[in-house]
Amino acid sequence: MGVLHAVTDSLSTVLLRGQASYLRAKGFDPALLCGPGAGTEQIRDREAAAVFTVAMRREISPAYDLKSLFQVWRLLLRIQPVICNSGTPKAGLIVGIAAWLARVPCRIYTLRGLRLETATGIKRSILFLTERVSCFCAHRVICVSPSLRGRAIKLGVLPGDKAVLLGAGSSNGVDTNRFASTPQKMSQAAELRQKLGIRQDQPVIGFAGRFTRDKGLPELVAAFQSVRKEVPETVLLLVGSYEKGDPVPQKTRDAIESEPGVICVEFTSQIELYYLVMNIFALPTHREGFPNTVLEAHAAGRPVVTTVATGAVDSVHHGVTGLLVPVGNSERLAEALLSLLFDPAKASALGQAGKERVLREFRNEAIWQALASLYREMLHERGYVFPSVERAEAVKCTQTQ
Repeated sequence: MGVLHAVTDSLSTVLLRGQASYLRAKGFDPALLCGPGAGTEQIRDREAAAVFTVAMRREISPAYDLKSLFQVWRLLLRIQPVICNSGTPKAGLIVGIAAWLARVPCRIYTLRGLRLETATGIKRSILFLTERVSCFCAHRVICVSPSLRGRAIKLGVLPGDKAVLLGAGSSNGVDTNRFASTPQKMSQAAELRQKLGIRQDQPVIGFAGRFTRDKGLPELVAAFQSVRKEVPETVLLLVGSYEKGDPVPQKTRDAIESEPGVICVEFTSQIELYYLVMNIFALPTHREGFPNTVLEAHAAGRPVVTTVATGAVDSVHHGVTGLLVPVGNSERLAEALLSLLFDPAKASALGQAGKERVLREFRNEAIWQALASLYREMLHERGYVFPSVERAEAVKCTQTQ
């Protein structure tokens, strides 16, 4: 059964890492669709799946979006997938409409967050309309967290009978082996600390993600300035890059570039080592779907401080795996960070509990299994006979003889 997974750009395919290989082993024939990029060849090799490219812009661009829609529609008519699963806002809209027009039998939209939550005015109205259209075109909408599902239904973005959740949440889970704090990786992290100019005894507050207002960068920088007054040797390690779509205030950017103790690093394929450099992971976000960075930090055994925002609230059990603070409150954020810096034993216990939760609920395989079960259920509803893996392998062997 042909399955097409679609995201807006090649960088977003990291959200699908490993899914294609798993689905192929379960008898599906997966392929990926994304915008063109330098890494598409590596994606093809990594996932052992066909990769199709159609340029799509993240921001609103009516003329360009219509061109992308036509190209995706023609592609779907040519490859004729039985299942189409689109995620990220722009791909959800364009690929969702194209799949509806092409009458793809099983259409799924993976809702990874609601940008409209922090938008205002006409932009909020447009984002609301596009989400409604994406959900309308889909037979099922995978919501990546319980709070996102509840929020989307409450706002009227989708009806409750379309919304589904894979396991405890997330769209892809976590590769726990990659982020495990093995002796070898701890040694590499110690070397990385030295390379970054951080002493082994210096406490590090870390952040990984897009440098945007919605991610809470202004609150994080303000909180860090307060923390430094109490613990002057503290370091703030920021891994990511700035984005134009939701820029941080110039005041925040100036502070990041000039404040003592702030270290900025571009996105890296070795992010697992940077989590091990951190003592505490902070994500003062204003909105999320389900923050993968929190799961990754937990998998590395790090305590997390995040907010009660949609999606983020599901990623931490307050007082058990980390701490939750109000959205937009830098003072409460600073208090939470200081409480962990002053109590390393508590921080360690929270990090260990977070690691155990990830191992129990968010392993890649658990989410992939739930996704494959959803696909089989939808195929059955539409009258498709899905062969067992053993039957599929038998047919494959017969065809090669």
